[in-house]
Amino acid sequence: MTKPQNASRRDFLKTSAAAAAAGSVVYFPWTQKAFANEEKNDRPQIGCIGVGSMGSGDARAHAGFGDIVAVCDVDSRRAEKAKMDPKIGNGKADAYNEYRKVLDRNDIDVVSIVTPDHWHVRIAIEALEAGKHVFCQKPLTLTLEENQLIRNACDKHKDLVFLVGTQQRSDGNKFLRAVNMVQKGLLGKVSKVTVGINGSPTGGPFPIVDPPAELDWNTWLGQAPEVPYRERRCHYEFRWWYEYSGGKFTDWGAHHVDIATWALGYDKPGMGPSEIDGTDAKHPVPYENGYPTVDDCYNTSHDFAIHCQFGDTEMVIDSRSDNGILFDGEKGRLFVNRGKITGKPIEEEWDKGQFGPEELSALYKGKPFEGHKNNFYRCIREGGQTVSDVYTHTQAMATCHLAAIAARLGRKIKWDPKGEQVIGDDQAAAFFARKPREGYEVPRV
Repeated sequence: MTKPQNASRRDFLKTSAAAAAAGSVVYFPWTQKAFANEEKNDRPQIGCIGVGSMGSGDARAHAGFGDIVAVCDVDSRRAEKAKMDPKIGNGKADAYNEYRKVLDRNDIDVVSIVTPDHWHVRIAIEALEAGKHVFCQKPLTLTLEENQLIRNACDKHKDLVFLVGTQQRSDGNKFLRAVNMVQKGLLGKVSKVTVGINGSPTGGPFPIVDPPAELDWNTWLGQAPEVPYRERRCHYEFRWWYEYSGGKFTDWGAHHVDIATWALGYDKPGMGPSEIDGTDAKHPVPYENGYPTVDDCYNTSHDFAIHCQFGDTEMVIDSRSDNGILFDGEKGRLFVNRGKITGKPIEEEWDKGQFGPEELSALYKGKPFEGHKNNFYRCIREGGQTVSDVYTHTQAMATCHLAAIAARLGRKIKWDPKGEQVIGDDQAAAFFARKPREGYEVPRV
């Protein structure tokens, strides 16, 4: 398939991805950096929703592949700063405080969603419904129910490309090497994997203060309960409150549990842990029936070792071990994190001749190994699933959410991974979903 000379940029993007999804061949040289050298009229137009520290960093990376024409944040100071940033909006992008104004624009092809976690799925589903390709930061979901809702939306919009920002899936020298070694059986059968994700910080009590004039606090809260503004509930610090995130279970867990699940082959539909033991978990504030009894302190777990049983393999999600992933195989042990990959299998190069471009391409679902966002824009051009897709990501997120639920209740819970439901524990099952504030419901499509 070649690009008709009179086709618009948007028609070309949609036609290319749709044709590839339908089985037609759309060819682009793998040596070409997707979109980077395209003429302006052929480059995708991008809207960035959420432009804080992480969102601005992602926006600068997106700008290498397309033109950022809109930025959005409920903090108007952040939106204006991103607009004027020479590497983001360059003074030309439109700045909004309402994300729907980005989604309503027919000229925008791609949206980047880097909001607090409790906003991710609602905006992502609405973006897909608006016909946009989606990049969304991790953790993608807030609840087990949201796993299902975002998968359903992606099933409906198979012609659109979705990449989750778990960039460790694009680290060839360390994480992909570890995944390849485990998947090839070079460690022998792995009986245990320890996932070190650190504990959440502790802090508080934090005072009630007036929200800054530039911040729309009510909209920032979104589906979460209405509460007075405390500065440490907001920008970045939201991660340490279960109302908006899952603490380290979903922060680092979205990275390391994901890699462990992928390596072990538990990233397929219907797979997951059957039992999750949260008895060895502490929280920095008193809890009752799984909920904090005070509202002025960080409330996510700071000290834990959650034991998850995957068949005859045990996964320990641990705040006390070194940050990283330790695979215990019958033939050898392997440890990997962002700084190193170590162990006898690495020292002796057990994967010599078995880890190269072919293996990397297989892990990239047939695409060439390249940077995380390079993969996203390549898939927009060529079709196919990204290296960090919604389906495998939500498999890992299920384990992360279950670990948090078991920790909050301080007991073992049983999970049916095929039916995606908690077994024999109505209280634990009630954490499957959260009731949103009226007007902030997540769409069901």
